[in-house]
Amino acid sequence: MGFDFTVTARTAQWRDRIGEFLRDQVIPAEQQAFAAGVDDALRLRLQAAARQAGVFAPQVAEDLGGGGFAFDDVAVLLEEAGTSLLGPLALGCAAPDEGNVHLLDRIASPEQRDRYLRPLAAGQVRSCFAMTEPPPGAGSDPSALRTRARRVDGGWRVDGVKHLITGAEGAAFAILMAAGGRPDGQGSTMFLVDTDTPGWQLGAHARTIDATMVGGHCEVRVDDLFVPDEQVLGEPGEGFRYAQVRLAPARLTHCMRWLGAARRAHEIATDRAVTRELFGSPLADLGMAQQMIADNEIDLHAARALLWQTSWEIAQGNRGTESSSRTKVFVSEAVGRVVDRAVQLCGGLGTSDDLVVGRIYADVRAFRIYDGSSETHRMSIAKRAARRARDRRTG
Repeated sequence: MGFDFTVTARTAQWRDRIGEFLRDQVIPAEQQAFAAGVDDALRLRLQAAARQAGVFAPQVAEDLGGGGFAFDDVAVLLEEAGTSLLGPLALGCAAPDEGNVHLLDRIASPEQRDRYLRPLAAGQVRSCFAMTEPPPGAGSDPSALRTRARRVDGGWRVDGVKHLITGAEGAAFAILMAAGGRPDGQGSTMFLVDTDTPGWQLGAHARTIDATMVGGHCEVRVDDLFVPDEQVLGEPGEGFRYAQVRLAPARLTHCMRWLGAARRAHEIATDRAVTRELFGSPLADLGMAQQMIADNEIDLHAARALLWQTSWEIAQGNRGTESSSRTKVFVSEAVGRVVDRAVQLCGGLGTSDDLVVGRIYADVRAFRIYDGSSETHRMSIAKRAARRARDRRTG
């Protein structure tokens, strides 16, 4: 068995160009963006610059105007993009659009590709993914969907309430998940909904600790919303199956981006540790600081190794359901530890936006919850392990 972690020449070239682009054009925009807020005007300006630099949308297929990289190569490039909180936005690889592009590329009809996928992949519009609901509706348990779809002449009527819908304000369309769709009323269905459709009602923004997401995290009410048959994504009743097409890769692309952010926080902290003197010596020479630096190095390298392995499995055509759960739990918790230690190493300034570390700390915390909480993934991993143990005993 051979293991080859060699980065191809083309991938290395793109990685280096992305790094240069971020240093020259994106990182200088961070402080103003933190102060004024991240909006579509900034997104469009940065994405135009990324196209000019030849680094836009590395994860998107070439026929859609992207880099056309395989998923294991994408792991390298999206980590680099994540070294600025504005990097994924600039490169067109930020959530939720990145995951929606992947899903539409796999599922959409030819007409839907032209109407929704192509403008989204090109960064001409934004989108959102409307699945999460207020309790007792769908959250970590998608099967708890309370938004319902019912058949009517020429299409469907949908009613329900969604919340924490990322990027909803200003999105041109949504991928809306609703229960129902099969003849017996079971299953779930995905709908492509233009957000100017009557019955789509944008509500309040949740006041969350993260602050670098265009369009916020919003409540959406769906009130007697009519969706024509041609805007059903895939087959009615198969929404849960299609969600897996999106969710496993999207978990991993989150891991890629946040690994880059954690690496940036660690580099800022270590730069500070070798230049700041305390008690007569550089901070980096003090034992407790050295332990934090070493533990960060270990967490970063272990997270990257696991992420690359799982990304390779996806690139080989594996569904990656269980391996992506393992990776999501480990990476989300490892990057949280790395950034937390970086804050500690930076002292008081580490809690501020001035060193960027504080902003990363606030933004990364939610990663242990969205795309499946750590607890939900652990439950799934444990159930699979127990099933294998039972099979061994009965086999």
